[in-house]
This record gives sequence, C-alpha cells and structure tokens, in this order.
Amino acid sequence: MKRSDRLVSLTNYFFENPKKHTSLPFFSTKYNAAKSSISEDLGIVDRVMQEEGIGHLQTLPGASGGVRYVPKLSSENSNQFIQDLCNTLEDPARILPGGYLYMSDILGNPNTVKQIGRVLASAFSELEINVVVTVATKGIPLAYAVASFLNVPVVIVRRDPKVTEGSSVSINYVSGSSRKIQTMVLPKRSLQDNANVCIIDDFMKAGGTITGMTSLLDEFNANVKAIGVLAEADDEEDERVVDNYTSLVKITNVDIKQKNIEVLPGNLQA
Repeated sequence: MKRSDRLVSLTNYFFENPKKHTSLPFFSTKYNAAKSSISEDLGIVDRVMQEEGIGHLQTLPGASGGVRYVPKLSSENSNQFIQDLCNTLEDPARILPGGYLYMSDILGNPNTVKQIGRVLASAFSELEINVVVTVATKGIPLAYAVASFLNVPVVIVRRDPKVTEGSSVSINYVSGSSRKIQTMVLPKRSLQDNANVCIIDDFMKAGGTITGMTSLLDEFNANVKAIGVLAEADDEEDERVVDNYTSLVKITNVDIKQKNIEVLPGNLQA
C-alpha cells in the first residue's frame, strides 16, 4: 500500500476507534509495512490532527505500548462552535409559553449533536471513563454523541421500570426546581460495580435530576468522574445543588414580553 493510502486508512482507523490502545505490530501486519514506516506515518497523522485542532495521538511506552487517538478539540474550535450555538439559541422565535426555550431542533440535528458530543468529550478526554449515563429522554442523543468519541457504552436511567430489562434499582429524589418527589430506576445488570461514569444531560436548572442520578449511581458504587450539560439556567444558581459540572451555554434571561433571549457561553470557557 502506498504511503498516501496508508495515511488515509490510518486516519480513518483512529476516527473509528477513539481512545483505543493499538500496538504498532498491529499496523505493521495490517499494512505489511516496517515499524519504522508506520512510526513515520503516525507522526504525520498526529501533526495534522494537532494542526487541525481535532486531537492528537498518544504514545504508550513499554512492552505492551502502542498508540491511541485522543479526540480533543482545540480551544479555538470549541469556542467558535459554542458562540455559534449561543447565537442560534438567541432567536426570539424559540420562546415558548412559560418562559421555556425550544431546543428540539438542535437535539434532532445529527451534525449539531455530533459536534456537541465532540466538545463535551474533549473536556473529558483525559479522564478514565467506562460509561456515559443519561436520563430518558432528551439527553439520549447527546449521551450517544459523547460516548462515540470516548468509545464507551451508554446507560439510560428511566422514570419507570421496563419488564424487558429485568430487576432494577430505584430511588426517590426531590426535583431541584419544582421540589416534587420523583422516581428513577436503573436495571441491575446495566452497570458494573465501581464503574467510572460520565453523566450527560441536555438542560439543568437547579440540578435535582443530576443529583438524583448521582444518588442512584451510588447504589452501584459508581465513581462520577464528570458531569456535562448542554445548557444551564442562570436564574437557578442560588438554588443549585450541583457544583462540579461542565456546561456549554448559559441561558441568562428569557423575556417573554420583550421577546428577548440572552445566551452566554457556559463554564467550559471559564
């Protein structure tokens, strides 16, 4: 195989297998090339990835060493996407009765969801995460997008048990904004003990839902390594029950009468 062909194939392999540890002999056998040639190819791929601001190749030393692709957007690329997202959300036509904001089109756009997943995954790319957890239903596409870049499975917390998922663990929790008692369930076989977890949600007000998920995960002895949300409500900060989280955008004001929305970058840029 020509070097130009190998470079294309190598790049595609890393994009399809992010954070997967692969040995150099694997590539030598796959492309029938010397290790020295493969090493040179990897250097080219790594340089271009960094120049494009889409991640880098991490070399793992030792007898079992190799290389893996760490998907990490540059600050410039992340900030530009977040600013574009803020501009999109500031459209007055998004205001719904009760001061809510219409976001279903964003969560239904595959390209946008993929980019949201890429940005959040970049923030957590250096962490050892085994699984992404979300609650049904709007957080599901975001969770899968993040998980695809971290190369880990997705586990979905639900409001009620499903007979097809076997025995489940359930908890009651208090919603942070409405102060209502609600229920969450998670099948026993869906999560192994002591798993390193990344929680993903689409919108956070006071943080009651995320606190509920954290309490449920405690029943599985899980370690919550990261919490990522697409948008947070600025007016709930005084009552917020979650401190350690990463948000892409912050909705600071929704004026129904004046038909005005203010959206700022979240704490990812802080």
